[in-house]
Amino acid sequence: MQLTLRQRASWSAHLFKAITQQHHRALTTLFAPYVPADAIVLDIGAHAGQFSKLFARMAPRGRVYAFEPSAYARSIMEPALRLNRIGNVILTPVGLSDRAGQMTLHTPLKQSTSLGYGGAHLGDSPVSGAQVDQTVTLTTLDAFIADERLLRLDLIKADIEGWEMRALMGGVQALARFHPALYLEVDPVWMARAGDTPEGLFDWLSALGYQAFATPDLAPVDGFAVAGDYLFVPRERP
Repeated sequence: MQLTLRQRASWSAHLFKAITQQHHRALTTLFAPYVPADAIVLDIGAHAGQFSKLFARMAPRGRVYAFEPSAYARSIMEPALRLNRIGNVILTPVGLSDRAGQMTLHTPLKQSTSLGYGGAHLGDSPVSGAQVDQTVTLTTLDAFIADERLLRLDLIKADIEGWEMRALMGGVQALARFHPALYLEVDPVWMARAGDTPEGLFDWLSALGYQAFATPDLAPVDGFAVAGDYLFVPRERP
């Protein structure tokens, strides 16, 4: 990806933060019951790698599979992992959906012309302002599990700007087989890009045997309330 001088300066700032900072430490207690030292974790929408770094340190004998189709995000995450000497994160340059193929990833440009790569998204809904488009490859969770011959799956974190349900629908067999805990961003505006709704997601996961909890207080909820992050746990697990 060709960057302007202003964008290169922004990239350097993003890289510095990715190398030197560790976000989400406060969520360690929330994840601890589902991320043992030998856990297998999927970080779907890995961005600059903050969650991947956290999971990798929680599971030093496990592995974190980080899915990030954005070339810009990967150009930050890859050196950040290397310079932090984190070797148990596998950075995978594809996205997850309910079917394999290719789509366009839209990355908004801020008024400063730097890339708002945290808002990169799939879907054809129009965005206000300029954007950078990139053709990305998609696979399904079940196909990935089969290719990697994974024998366990403890936790899935997904923050992919509305494509969360699409990614999970490509992994029905994996959900039924491994019953992983799910930490998902749920936002009706973003989910509309995929033609999905929070209510549909909650109903679908409930039918698969999942109980939803609002975060960070972990209050059990029977359905969608407000946009935010939710933890979904199989009912047979504590």
